[in-house]
Amino acid sequence: MKKHIESRLAQIGSLEDPQTGAVSYPIYQATAFRHPKLGQSTGFDYARTKSPTRKVLEEAFADLESGDAGFACSTGMAALQTIFAMFSSGDHLLVSLDLYGGTYRLIEQIMTRFGVTATYVDTNDLDALESNYRAGATKAVLVETPTNPLMMITDLERVAAWAKKKGLVTIVDNTLLTPYFQRPLELGCDIVIHSATKYLGGHNDVLAGLIVTKGEELSQKIAFLHNSIGAVLGPQDSWLLMRGMKTLALRMERHQQNALRLSQWLSEHPMVSEVFYPALPSHPGHDVQNRQSSGNTGIFSFKMKDARTVEPILRHIKLIAFAESLGGVESLMTYPAVQTHADIPKEIRDKVGVDDTLLRFSVGIEHADDLIDDLAQAFEAAAAELKA
Repeated sequence: MKKHIESRLAQIGSLEDPQTGAVSYPIYQATAFRHPKLGQSTGFDYARTKSPTRKVLEEAFADLESGDAGFACSTGMAALQTIFAMFSSGDHLLVSLDLYGGTYRLIEQIMTRFGVTATYVDTNDLDALESNYRAGATKAVLVETPTNPLMMITDLERVAAWAKKKGLVTIVDNTLLTPYFQRPLELGCDIVIHSATKYLGGHNDVLAGLIVTKGEELSQKIAFLHNSIGAVLGPQDSWLLMRGMKTLALRMERHQQNALRLSQWLSEHPMVSEVFYPALPSHPGHDVQNRQSSGNTGIFSFKMKDARTVEPILRHIKLIAFAESLGGVESLMTYPAVQTHADIPKEIRDKVGVDDTLLRFSVGIEHADDLIDDLAQAFEAAAAELKA
């Protein structure tokens, strides 16, 4: 009988060491493993290829995402690079228009040197996908949903069905929702990728990436690249990630609860012009989000009416940290235009909407009233400075 995801998360690794009965799977720090004799192996030879602690993490996560194989990488960007290594010179990708800056940098400053190019489109617009499709050249669709930082939503089932007709691979960055709320492979997608540093780790203390594949052919391709490139996750970090994931269900429920409360408060604030959060009924992707996922992320973005208030707000927040990253138990606020999305040219940022009035808020698990109080005093201080 398939257990609920909450139970599977809490029990990661707890049944994998029958010899000792350890409920926390051990950290196998070894990089080399003895062979019983010539031609025989314990299943472990060299840690880059397979490591006991990493193996438990990878199998558990593949199960959570309803995939066939999992691959733990040293960072989210290493995971993305491992996937991009499937492509060759002349290949073309269709990629979400609103995109994490690090992904844009990897494509435009590195992959283009190897002849791999991309077109950035609203992946929820099938006409845009169709018009930018290049027969014989386009190989994959890379989707963020929700996107970072503008929270644009893509109907994954529709896009995956369109991509399959074209013979394309559908890759989904599921970092912001995690398999607790959204499982793209169940909607017909082929590969899921995560910056596991974020919600999966959950405590701002481990750097990691995860890939899950559906189907034997794709799984074998990524297994070869994962081993050959060697951007693998070490045993200590694999253990930290498993420990973090055990509380994912509890944390995501609190993250979304707090994010909804804060987004509603900001929506009514006179200094704020717009809030981007799919849980709000006013969000254009609200219905699609509700249909394809069981909950909402703990991150959203909002725009100030006056860009001059941004700097003093970031200077005056106290409980909320002015810091990059997202998904940890601590609340963080980021200024995408100069931090996470600085590598995207300004004209593209402005066209998409990542302008100098936009702030991104990763809402933690603190008490919502304390977070509101912190924002209120920072807004008041910023308003006072403008008047002075």
